[in-house]
Amino acid sequence: MNQVDSRRPLVIDTRELGRRPGNSLRLHRDVATPADFGTDVIGIEEGQPMGLDLRLEAVMEGVLITGEVEATATGACVRCLDDVSIPVDVHFQELFAYAERAAHHREVAGGDDEDELPELDGDDADIEPVLRDAVVPSLPFQPVCREDCPGLCAECGARLADDPDHHHEAIDPRWSALANLADADPAHDEKRN
Repeated sequence: MNQVDSRRPLVIDTRELGRRPGNSLRLHRDVATPADFGTDVIGIEEGQPMGLDLRLEAVMEGVLITGEVEATATGACVRCLDDVSIPVDVHFQELFAYAERAAHHREVAGGDDEDELPELDGDDADIEPVLRDAVVPSLPFQPVCREDCPGLCAECGARLADDPDHHHEAIDPRWSALANLADADPAHDEKRN
């Protein structure tokens, strides 16, 4: 296990909580969002404020951290490419095991990484991966500026919200020869009559 840097804002010191099951502690933190809190389309920008309301509870296995993350995700509308701003309000809960309990769990589970519990590093709990796992999947897969956004014109890229009557005359290629007749020389048409 890598050593946790206790100076990072998303590392929670649980020392004040103690190890007696039933002890609880509430914390509020306003932190700057770390990198990679989103997708290519939408996310919480690095350095933007993120509010955390946390409840730490000592249990037999370790420290149960329950919390709520509040922030604002920004990105681009997938239909018209306008800027999108979406409030993020996500709840999460994770058990951080005491080192000796985590070792026992690994021994009993047979080393299956899928069931591995996050582990306290001394008294420190690094909640950044837990927050990322809670926040990123909660973001919309295809964000839109509004539900009825008409998007962009497939022909020319014009914003359809700016011109709802926008359209292009599309001629079926099978009829294109007839379109040429309509554009024919009017003098030629008079000679025929």
